[in-house]
Amino acid sequence: MRLRALLDAGVPGIRLLTGEDELDRGVRGVMTTDLNDPSRYLSGGELVLTGMLWRSDPADSENFVRVLVGAGAAGLAAGITEVGPVPDDLVEACARHRLPLSMVDEEMSFARLTEFVVRRVSTERASDLTAVVDRHRRLVQAATGGAGLDGILGLVAADIDIRCWVLSLTGRQVAAGADLLDAELRTVLARAHLAARARRARPPYRERTAGRVFSMLPVDRDDGSLAAEQGVWSEWSLVVEEDVADWPEQRRGLLDELARLVAVEADRVEDNRRLGRRLAEDVLALLNSGADPGEIAARLRVAEPAAASPVTWQLVAAAVTVPGTPNDPQSAAPGSPPPTRAPRTAGSEAAAAAPVHTSSGANTAGRMARTLLEEALADLPSEALVAAIGYGAVALVPGSADGPGSSDDVAAELRARLAGLEGSAGDGIRLSLGVSAPVARADALRGALEEAWHAARIAEGRPGSFEVVGHGELASHVLVLAAAPEGVRRGFRDRLLSPLSAYDARHQADLVATLEAFLDCDGSWTRCAARLHVHVNTLRYRIGRIEELTQRDLSRLEDKVDFFLALRLR
Repeated sequence: MRLRALLDAGVPGIRLLTGEDELDRGVRGVMTTDLNDPSRYLSGGELVLTGMLWRSDPADSENFVRVLVGAGAAGLAAGITEVGPVPDDLVEACARHRLPLSMVDEEMSFARLTEFVVRRVSTERASDLTAVVDRHRRLVQAATGGAGLDGILGLVAADIDIRCWVLSLTGRQVAAGADLLDAELRTVLARAHLAARARRARPPYRERTAGRVFSMLPVDRDDGSLAAEQGVWSEWSLVVEEDVADWPEQRRGLLDELARLVAVEADRVEDNRRLGRRLAEDVLALLNSGADPGEIAARLRVAEPAAASPVTWQLVAAAVTVPGTPNDPQSAAPGSPPPTRAPRTAGSEAAAAAPVHTSSGANTAGRMARTLLEEALADLPSEALVAAIGYGAVALVPGSADGPGSSDDVAAELRARLAGLEGSAGDGIRLSLGVSAPVARADALRGALEEAWHAARIAEGRPGSFEVVGHGELASHVLVLAAAPEGVRRGFRDRLLSPLSAYDARHQADLVATLEAFLDCDGSWTRCAARLHVHVNTLRYRIGRIEELTQRDLSRLEDKVDFFLALRLR
C-alpha cells in the first residue's frame, strides 16, 4: 500500500507533520520500536511506529532518522502517549532527510494501527496477484497474436503505466513502449550496461541520469547454445524507467514474463540473420577463389533491395582485439611469430576467404565483430550481409547509386550507432572498423574489400577502444592500388621485391628493410643511416646492391614511387 492511502482512509488519530511530497512511497509492513538503532530489524519499506523513548536530547532525533532512512524505512509515525508532543527537532530531522512523519494521538493504539496496515497490505497483495495473472495471460495472447515487441511494450505501458524499452548493447532501440529515447540517452544507458557487466554487477543494473532513474534487466535467451555462439554482445536489455528493486515480487514477475517474450523475439531475429551470413560467406568465398564477376553478381542479386536505381555496395571490415586471445599482441610469447590478424590486403587468401576459424580466440573475436556489425547496421533501409572472418568480420552494405549517400555515410552511421562502446567496451576489448567507397560492379568488390581492410588497419593504429575510418581518410595511392586487378598488383610487387627477398634469404641481409627505411627518410643518407644504426658507406653499399638486383635507379622519382607502391602491396 501507499502511505497516502493510510492518510486518505480517514483513520482517526493520525496527522501528517512533514513529508507530503513523499506519500507515494510503498509500505510493505509495520515495525514498532524504541531502540536507538533498529536497522538490523528493518528490510526496507516499513512504517516505523515509535513512542520516542529513545530520545534524551535533540541530537538523538537526527541520529534516529538517519538510521531509518539508511535502512529504507517508508515512513515514521510517533505516538505522544508516553513523552508528549512530537518535538520540533524530530520534525526538522525528518524534513531534512525527506522521511514522512505522522503524529499518532492517544486514542489510536499502535496495535490498531498495525492491524489496519497489515490488513490493507494483504488485501492489495491479493488484488495485485490476480491482476498480474491476468496481465500475464494478455501478454502471452499479444505475443502469439503477432503484436510484435512494440505492441507488447505498449500494452504494458497502457495497462500498468510502466515505461519500458528494449535496447541492444550497442544502444540500438529494438522496441519501445513509450516515447522514443534520444540517441544521447541511449548511449548513456548502453555504456552503463557495459560498465555493469564489466564489474560483474548483479541485475537489475540501475542508472540515474538527467533526473531520471532507469533499471536494465539483461534478457536471457532460452537457447543456451545461442548465447555461447554469439557471446555477450548479442545481449538485449529490458529498460524500465523506475527502480524495480523496490517492486513487490508479483510486479517483478510481470517483468520476468516480459523479458521471456523479448528473448523469443531475439531468437527470431537471430534466425533471420543466419541467411544473410551464409550469403555473405558465399560471396567472400567466391572472391577468394577468383570466381567470374558474373557469378558473384548473380549471388548478390538475391540480396539486392528492390529499387529503380542501380544498387551499390559498400564493404565494412571489422577487426577485434580480445585480451588473452592469440590476436592480442600482449599475449604472444617472446620470440613467437605474430598472430594472424586482419589481413593487410584483400588479395591475400585470409582476407576474402569464408570464415575458417582455427582457434577459440578467432571464434570469440570473429563472432564479436559479426554481432557488433549486425547490431550497428540493423534497421537500415536494406539489410546488410555480415560474415565472421578469423579475428574480425566483413559486411556488405547495399545502397542506391542515385541516393544521397556520400561515400562516408556508412562510416558516419557506424560512429553514431556504436558510440556507446567508446571508453566502456570493458576488459580491454578494441574494435577497429574500415569502410570502403561504394562500388556498383561485382568486379570492383575485391578492390573495395582491400580498401576496407586498409581503412581498418589505420583505425587500429589510433588510440581508444573504438575507431571508424572511412575511405575518404585513405591516401590516394591506396585507392589506386585497391582499384587495380589482383594479378596486376601481385606481378608488380613480385617483379620489384622478389629479387630483394631472395637475396635477403640467401645472405641473411636486410635489403627490403633498408629500402623501406630509405624511402621513409625521403632519400636522406644521414637520417637513414642513423635510423638503421649503420655507417653511411654501408647504407650506400646496400642501396647499390638493391639497384643492381632490380635494375632500378633510386635517384629517379619514378623508381622511388614504384618501390613505394610495391612495399605497400606486401
